[in-house]
Amino acid sequence: MTDLDLPATAVILTKVAVPEGLAAACAMSKIPIDAVPTAIGAVAVCRSTGIGDPETAAQVISQMLSNTPVVLLTQRDGQMTAARWADGKQDEELSPALMLDGAPPEVEQLLLGQLSASELPGVVTSAGMSRWKAMRILAAAAKAGRKR
Repeated sequence: MTDLDLPATAVILTKVAVPEGLAAACAMSKIPIDAVPTAIGAVAVCRSTGIGDPETAAQVISQMLSNTPVVLLTQRDGQMTAARWADGKQDEELSPALMLDGAPPEVEQLLLGQLSASELPGVVTSAGMSRWKAMRILAAAAKAGRKR
């Protein structure tokens, strides 16, 4: 398999502590992702990688996490890009190599197709999650946050 044979992939780095919360928030906004727990926070692996779909996911997630930037890493046709998003807007282009250098190894493996999100422990998907379940997860997270 050459670089040009790699399927397009997109991963959004966040500082969300638990993948359930990220998946629930995305389910409420109808953004299909797999939330993967990592040492730096949950990352959203975009299930839809068509032109503009990962950017829409980054826009929505960065709006939900106001005042907390996220980083969208994409790989298409062997070409990687990285961009910071904040408050629903793309902020700046970043060096993909620098972003991967500080990211957990599973991020690079996901981008290169060496791993799929389903192979990682603790993955929670937003696809098929009901609004009711998503609201319960978010309410429980908010309640736990108030207790801290």
